[in-house]
Amino acid sequence: MSRAKAKKAKNEKTEFEKLGPGCRRFLKELAEHNERAWFKANQDRYEALVREPARAFVRAMEPVLADLSEHLVADDRKVGGSIMRVHRDTRFGKDKTPYKTNLGIQFRHEDGKDVHAPGCYLHVAPDECFLGMGMWRPDAKSLRAIREKIVAEPERWEAIVRAIEAAGWRRGGESLKRAPKDFDAEHPLIEELRRKDHILVRDLTVAEATGPGLVERCRDHFATGREHMRFLCEAVGVAF
Repeated sequence: MSRAKAKKAKNEKTEFEKLGPGCRRFLKELAEHNERAWFKANQDRYEALVREPARAFVRAMEPVLADLSEHLVADDRKVGGSIMRVHRDTRFGKDKTPYKTNLGIQFRHEDGKDVHAPGCYLHVAPDECFLGMGMWRPDAKSLRAIREKIVAEPERWEAIVRAIEAAGWRRGGESLKRAPKDFDAEHPLIEELRRKDHILVRDLTVAEATGPGLVERCRDHFATGREHMRFLCEAVGVAF
């Protein structure tokens, strides 16, 4: 093995300690210089300060996720894995800046094909850091299945909601203005049935997100949302 390959292999096996202040600093600079020429000139810094620490974090999360559910995937590939692309899709929006100014890491269910699948999430940005858990913008079939399960098991759902709120999670996402089609507008849980997302959000300070103890923090917080995730997986028919 060449010296370069040996060094690369050693770096990839390095244990995760923290994302570090350099991650936030780079993302802040990227927000100030969101252009291809700047990013190309600073790509080595992106690799060292953002992507490689993120890959180490993904590897460190593998046993944590296995305890939560053996069907959640920690994939440390640079492209196509748990770390979301830094490049923005500029085809349909007015904002044509080429790069995302946050680090997004999603641990999707093994049966999921995209960000809409059940999963856990870490978001790190210069001015906003949080954990997420659940399903964001599930497709129409999945969303209907979740609503039908809430109607079928209202007491279980209410107990789950009480538990997650007591644990410090808040509910994210959007809701319909009216009752969804084929559901009773007078249902006691109509506010739950109107939801278009089933996302839990827990805010982190920058120090919590980039300093020591992130893996343990994720382990403890994700554990308190476990039954919420189980309910969603059961509803959409995937193993938990």
